[in-house]
Amino acid sequence: MKKRIGLFFVLLAVFSGAFSIGAEMNVSEEEAKIFLDEFNKMLDTLQGENFGIEIFLHNTEIALPMFIPGFGMAWGVFSAVSTGYAFAALTATTPLLGNIPPVAMIFATPFGLMELAAYSLGMSRSIILTIALFRKTPLKDQWKPLAIEVALVVGLLLAGGLIEAYMIEHFKGDDLMPKLNGTKID
Repeated sequence: MKKRIGLFFVLLAVFSGAFSIGAEMNVSEEEAKIFLDEFNKMLDTLQGENFGIEIFLHNTEIALPMFIPGFGMAWGVFSAVSTGYAFAALTATTPLLGNIPPVAMIFATPFGLMELAAYSLGMSRSIILTIALFRKTPLKDQWKPLAIEVALVVGLLLAGGLIEAYMIEHFKGDDLMPKLNGTKID
């Protein structure tokens, strides 16, 4: 159990580090505008009656492949870098965000912590399953912990999605969620 907990925290650090690398990427004004236009379109399509559920479903589509042996770790790192890149694009258009350490954005919000925990669980289970496959140990021993962790991930992402939707709906403004409707990016 100590090794399992240790692996979880190692993957938490890996995800955070990959996010930070993505957040440090240079994003041109044009790239930021294109990215944020697409992001705003996606946000608009998600913001219906069930906004929290839509966020949950989106995050679940990202998290569940992280359980796949071998592939899950790579997918998790790719997702972290991509999310960091999204933060870099937001920073390029919202100078106020440049004053905040990127990784603090994950740790500063309840939904960020929930998503980080969910993704770390998935990636670490991917490694455990990969090791079990290489050692040719019976996978039937892995089903119960796998089912428990998938349920935990789903629960974390559901709660996180509802909290994130609440925060976006109640705290959004031009300063927090910039819309680029033809405005110049400084």
